[in-house]
Amino acid sequence: MRRGRRGVGARVAGLGRAVALALSVAATLVALGAALVVDTAVTAAVAAAAPTRTPVPSPTTATSSPAPAASAAAEVTPAPGAHVNQLTIDGTINPAVAEYVRDAIERSQEDGAAALLLVIDTPGGLLASTRTIVKEILGAPLPTLAYVAPSGAGAGSAGVFIVMSADVAAMAPGTNIGASTPVQGSGKEIEGAMGEKVKSFVASFAKAIATRRGRNVEWAERAVREAVSATDEEALSLHVIDFVATDVRDLLRKASGREITVGDTKRTLELADARVVPLEMRFKHRVLNLLADPNIAYLLFLAGLLGLYLELSSPGTLVPGIAGAICLLVALGAFQVLPIDTTGVALLLLGIALLVAELFLPSFGVVGAGGVIAFVLGSMLLFDPEEGVVVDRRVIGAIAGFFAIAMLLVATLVVRSQRRPPATGREALLGEIGEARSALAPRGTVMVQGEIWQAVASVPLERGARVRVTGVDGLTLRVEPVGAPAARKEGSEE
Repeated sequence: MRRGRRGVGARVAGLGRAVALALSVAATLVALGAALVVDTAVTAAVAAAAPTRTPVPSPTTATSSPAPAASAAAEVTPAPGAHVNQLTIDGTINPAVAEYVRDAIERSQEDGAAALLLVIDTPGGLLASTRTIVKEILGAPLPTLAYVAPSGAGAGSAGVFIVMSADVAAMAPGTNIGASTPVQGSGKEIEGAMGEKVKSFVASFAKAIATRRGRNVEWAERAVREAVSATDEEALSLHVIDFVATDVRDLLRKASGREITVGDTKRTLELADARVVPLEMRFKHRVLNLLADPNIAYLLFLAGLLGLYLELSSPGTLVPGIAGAICLLVALGAFQVLPIDTTGVALLLLGIALLVAELFLPSFGVVGAGGVIAFVLGSMLLFDPEEGVVVDRRVIGAIAGFFAIAMLLVATLVVRSQRRPPATGREALLGEIGEARSALAPRGTVMVQGEIWQAVASVPLERGARVRVTGVDGLTLRVEPVGAPAARKEGSEE
């Protein structure tokens, strides 16, 4: 037989390539988006490298509470030419922010800053990163000031510990602080024995910080165990912070004259006329801060696997392979700073493998359904929930829904292809009408579907007679005159 049959597997493979091509566009868009973010980060880093030590405008009139008198034995921080370095924490607490704080402390020590000011507006973040920041602040070789600002900002969850750990804590009018109960990244409370264990540990952590800085220990514990919060005025009356300041200049003026202890040395702050020097995140910290988002790391990981699959299935395309390799390497870099669960990774890879297998080994959706289940479970377990890091359930649902719809489409096309009459091959010849190219007595040749075949007739036929195919024996057709009753296809196969 000269024509081969185009099997169902080939059709499904073609559909798989079409779906993969659509996903390739998505992967490329992700890569382009990452490139744009990196470009923005580079621009910001270049701008940060320019000189920024300009004096802050003269202070406006504001009511200041009397500052404690300085001890005669205390060391006074020199005011003439002094400057205060300022870093801004605006977002979740993650390893990138921890590196940012550590780097800011080192830079402030090197350039002789009189103090380091942390302007905070955060909903919380990773406990491990929070502990790192608190440790750096408590051991800082220079005075530290925490300021919850601007108005409308808040220091939630992990932000409470950072604010309380500073030598001087202040809040802007209209801000709030509190609700430090440890939760998962999805916002759900950690239940069971593990929840109690984590809560007790975090409560003791809060009490230790409050004791070290002389703040309200009872409120610090309640913020963890009961998730209590306080406004700026309430925090001041509860002795959670030192004062309320309208702006940075007001904060520096109110902090002046206060006596603090840095290491074993007592110092009296003189910051009223100090210049404020912003410390921007370095480029590597910006990139790390972006990648520390579990949703972005998750999407980059999937885009990387997709790109590599497209390149292996269609060698020479290049673009999917290059984009996939970049996305995968960047995702692996993000996994270095996120609490990865190996079980989740294994389930995720198994799910993707089953989904790909469904495209080439149609099982009417059975393999694909298993792949979707493994994919969802792996996505949910990809990060350690005890660290409060999880992939957004909406992201998982959207991607899993897409794969489920794709698998349903593949299964539907497979069923339809099974029911469709064959278009090529042996079965397609049965019942076809042809013409005798030579006399059939009973052997000869016939023309069927534009091809010449050896044939055996059921009765002798003359050249030019119209014949119908009743069976196929290897490369020889069995035929009969068109006038004879048509043979049933099912009974003609041998």
